[in-house]
Order: sequence, then structure tokens, then C-alpha cells
Amino acid sequence: MTRDSQRARVYDAEALVRGVFERADAHGARTVEVHGSQLTLPIERKFASVESVQTYVDRVLALNWVRAQWECAARPVIVRARAGSKAAHYESEGAILAVPLHVHGAAWALRELVVLHEIAHHLDPVPAESAPHGPEFCERYVELIDGVIGPEAALLMRTTMLGCGVRI
Repeated sequence: MTRDSQRARVYDAEALVRGVFERADAHGARTVEVHGSQLTLPIERKFASVESVQTYVDRVLALNWVRAQWECAARPVIVRARAGSKAAHYESEGAILAVPLHVHGAAWALRELVVLHEIAHHLDPVPAESAPHGPEFCERYVELIDGVIGPEAALLMRTTMLGCGVRI
């Protein structure tokens, strides 16, 4: 595995994008300006349980275009709760996606952007040869956002990543 030199920048970009979605949800204003373009943000799905995340992951991996693009999509993922942790993570050994259910009274990880991030790790065809948050990962992640949430969300993530110095 190569050095994960842009991990912090990827997480910074994701935090900014999650903040945009949270403000849109809180204020009911779904239109945002991104580099001079007006975007109407789609709704980001939120999940109530490990079981609902499992159903979502199964459905994403079963999408025809996902299966056609990434052979790893045929390998099932097991979703489990991750107690007492601040972050979701993917364990390639066993194909396990672990999500914290509640951190400081909030279930921040039970949301679509976080789950798609972990699915992008699962779809890495050669995890031992690539940086966990390298350009290949970022491209997969943005492609998943584009195809599952929508092109507006993907444009927001891509431009935010680039603004944070992430290589895609």
C-alpha cells in the first residue's frame, strides 16, 4: 500500500460538503452557488440502523453500472456497528463496513456520503497497491456520488476536493 498523503485533505473536503448538505436540510434552501453556477442539491439519504445501511449497500453494489465498472461489486459487504468510534471505516479483510451509530448523541455516520465513501474503498481493485485516499479512490467516490446521489452532488464534491488540494 502506498502512503495516504491526501487523507486529511479528503476528510476536510467531505466535512465541507456535509456542512453544505446539513445547512440545506436545516434551512430548506437547496440551491447553492458553486464557482458561479447555481446548483440544486438533491436530498442525501440518512439511515436509521445498521440494517438500513446494509440494504442500501447491497442495492448500490447490485446496480448494473456499478457491477459493470467494478468487478469487486460482486463481493458482498457486511455492515456492522462500530461502538465508541468517531469514524466509519472499511475493513478489506472480510469486506466489512463499520459505522458508529451514535457519537455525542448524533448518528452523523449514518448518511449517504459516508457510506458511499466506504463503498468506494470496497471497490478498489488493487487495495495493496494504491493509497487508501489517493486519486483513484477519489475518482471512484465522485463517480458513485454522481451515479447514486446525483451530478450536482458530484460537482460539489469534486470542486470542493480540488479546492482543498485533493488530486482526483
